[in-house]
Amino acid sequence: MTRGLELYASAGRWAAGRAAARVSDGSGRWGGPAAVGRLVALRLVDGDDPVPPDGGWVRVRPSLAGIGGADLALVTGGGSGYVGGSLRLPFVPGREVVGRVQEAVELAGGAGVVPAGGRVVVDAGWVQRAAARLAAGPGCGVAGSAGVGTAEVAVAGGVVAAGGGWSRVMVAPRVALRAVPEAVPDGRAVLFDPLSRAVAAVAAARVAAGARVLVVGAGAVGLATVLAVRAFTEAGSVTVVTGGGWAAGVAGRFGASAVVEPAAAVAGVRRATRVVRVAARGGEDFLLGGVDVAFEASGRASGVSLAARTTRVGGRVVLVGVPSGRVDLTPVWARGLTLVGASGDGTMTSEGVPSDGDEVGSVGGRAGNGPARVWELAADPRLDEVVGVVYPLSRWREAVDHALRAHQRGVVRVAFDPAVGG
Repeated sequence: MTRGLELYASAGRWAAGRAAARVSDGSGRWGGPAAVGRLVALRLVDGDDPVPPDGGWVRVRPSLAGIGGADLALVTGGGSGYVGGSLRLPFVPGREVVGRVQEAVELAGGAGVVPAGGRVVVDAGWVQRAAARLAAGPGCGVAGSAGVGTAEVAVAGGVVAAGGGWSRVMVAPRVALRAVPEAVPDGRAVLFDPLSRAVAAVAAARVAAGARVLVVGAGAVGLATVLAVRAFTEAGSVTVVTGGGWAAGVAGRFGASAVVEPAAAVAGVRRATRVVRVAARGGEDFLLGGVDVAFEASGRASGVSLAARTTRVGGRVVLVGVPSGRVDLTPVWARGLTLVGASGDGTMTSEGVPSDGDEVGSVGGRAGNGPARVWELAADPRLDEVVGVVYPLSRWREAVDHALRAHQRGVVRVAFDPAVGG
């Protein structure tokens, strides 16, 4: 028997959750754990261990499972319908997972063998891309050769249909498993997904030496992006937009040149870039010029808007967070911006296995941007402060409430330890 958190169909709770998500900005207006229990269609269930559909799947016992922005958008109904629209309910969330395999596993692409009890992460980005290519139909090059069928990868938001890490036992595609280096502790390994997205984002951004960079958001993804910019490029100034106080201090320790609050973001970027600010009639202020590259890592429509209004003509805006809400894209058109999405490490070959080669270019002149770059980033001890509090599954209401108000309560990432009782 296993225990897990199950997302179930409840039109009433989803409507209430979406309404709460629209008015809550991390200020606590969700109303605490009791309100989360009423508004979120989650429940703690006990049942049989999931059964791998075939030999291409592996049982994993999660050691830590993060409560990230994509998961929160899914369970609150506050995100895009693209994220959860195709899920078959009931469903176990949890895309950020580090755990131990129950039997020896030969990894895809000749990456070696993980012994029984060995540690792995589940590459949610791989599953997400595989599903997208399956949906594209025959000839996309990945699905058939990866040995993963359409029914087996019916996913949205990068989590397999059999469920994610908010459970004591899960199943995952063998080709999506990555061995965890011995020197990387669980608290950093569980951040594989945000680190992977950050590495992909920096590769896509083509940050030139001395470039002026903006990072909107200082959650796990935003902080990972700052680390990746500093580790793999020769960027100049890096301005981070986040709340003041504790969050500003964390961003500074991760390599930000300047940290500004959202309300003062346009002014802060203007100071960093020394350009002209324009007070728009009936709209939001924008800059005549701005940063060379902007990374949107908050997952909010306001963050995308800010990035577009403060990036120079011909610059690049990279979406690293899971975007939600409606955005005025007029600045993208008017400025000739390149808008790029970065949902994973982006290094799946035509055989559906990970690669550290040069297929997708380079990161700041350093060849490759595959899992090796992610583990290189994970070696940074500053990441030890990202996972600030861990809950058992039985305290899921407190955990989700804590995650919804993470920055307000001095935490970057909240996680579950599914193995812990109570």
